Amino acid sequence: MAVFVYAENINGVYKKAAFEAVSYAKAVADQAGDTVTAISVNPTDSSDLLYKYGASNVINIKDEGLKSFSAKAYAQAVSEVANGNIIVFPHTTDASSIAPMLAVMNGFALITNTLAAPESLSPFQVKRRAFSGKGFMHAKAEGNNVILTVSQNAFGVKENAVSGAEEVKNLSVANEDTKVISHEQSSGKLDLKEAEVVVSAGRGLKGPENWGMIEELANVLGAATACSKPVSDIGWRPHTEHVGQTGKAISPNLYIAVGISGAIQHLAGVNSSKTIVVINSDPEAPFFKSADYGVVGDAFQIIPALTEKIKAIKG
Repeated sequence: MAVFVYAENINGVYKKAAFEAVSYAKAVADQAGDTVTAISVNPTDSSDLLYKYGASNVINIKDEGLKSFSAKAYAQAVSEVANGNIIVFPHTTDASSIAPMLAVMNGFALITNTLAAPESLSPFQVKRRAFSGKGFMHAKAEGNNVILTVSQNAFGVKENAVSGAEEVKNLSVANEDTKVISHEQSSGKLDLKEAEVVVSAGRGLKGPENWGMIEELANVLGAATACSKPVSDIGWRPHTEHVGQTGKAISPNLYIAVGISGAIQHLAGVNSSKTIVVINSDPEAPFFKSADYGVVGDAFQIIPALTEKIKAIKG
């Protein structure tokens, strides 16, 4: 059977996480000697974008009732078209709520936050992130039917172009139990959870009026901006930028923390970052113990100087 993958889109546009999930599914399919079939709900983007990363078949589900997101309804829709024994999802907020629903519906094993291609297919065993990113484990599924979620920025987006075919499935999935109270809309800025570089700041910046230098550094680096929980709680930055145990968990290639002490709750959301750089005036800040690189000094001097230096290098 083919390996299936859920290609997530936002307002019809495929996310980077979708391409990473398809790339991962292609690696699994190559191990199994199978092909990849991608499933998406009401996309507007071209299926060519999915063929580019290894999807030989694309099933586009068309269902007006699924314009509002519901994990249960989306899981039912995916269940109606996915007939493979391995189904891959990105580890995004929405996809991570669909995957367990689908696992329960179909009696599949569920392995979340996978980091690499499977170590073996029979039995199915794969490396995954555990304990809020503080450790790893090698999870083994009992049985051959497995649903996986792929940790963002872990496997990577890998081009593996194939010729593909598209199929449209018109469904009418019941979605009456869904009431949309609020929905985070894209501001046009870089998606924080998908960003490969993140510049984050805390109360060490002393006030919201000082965030201009953080945003300028982020712009120069092509990075997303983030903040600590106290900063979002007091309204200096929007809650959508809060990273940590009770905010967003991220795993960029580079995380720059400015004026953040590094409480354990904050670390829980960022310790999956490949490289952590901490800038703080307090040499005893706990964050330095978790940093790959640390700079002790005044952020109001360091950040503008760093920004100008990067501009000069790029210039």
